[in-house]
Amino acid sequence: MNLIVNQADYRDPIHAQAIRDLLAAYAADPMGGGKTLAADVLDRVVPELAKRQDAFTLLAWVDGEAVGFSNCFEGFSTFAARPVVNIHDLAVRPDHRGRGISQALLAAIEQEARARGACKLTLEVLSHNHVAQAAYTRWGFKGYALDPSAGHALFWEKPLTG
Repeated sequence: MNLIVNQADYRDPIHAQAIRDLLAAYAADPMGGGKTLAADVLDRVVPELAKRQDAFTLLAWVDGEAVGFSNCFEGFSTFAARPVVNIHDLAVRPDHRGRGISQALLAAIEQEARARGACKLTLEVLSHNHVAQAAYTRWGFKGYALDPSAGHALFWEKPLTG
């Protein structure tokens, strides 16, 4: 297996199509919500990512085929006064899972985060996605609490769309 992980160039039409295709496949997967993304979202996603200086996408290629990706965004830790990199999406095509591709993506994400001076990586994972949890745990991720007596951090959301 010839595995290459590189940072996507949003202006490259091959990279742009790979991001669209991988994102669409991830969204349709049960662990990505199990829903098809609207065509207008897929049309807008790469141009919108390209506008964001805090965004980067990594693509995993096996023998020239895009088989995995991660969309990441830089935030800021006020407690450390340093950047934080959030892994917003990370997915590998089902027929390529179990081959170390997610671990290669995580290594590349960490390398980029360190290059940006980040103090930590963050991500969210579904409570029943045990395969992903095992991959993240192997890479050193864990739940966190500022003070265990105050409890663990939770991920919440408030949708702002109609």
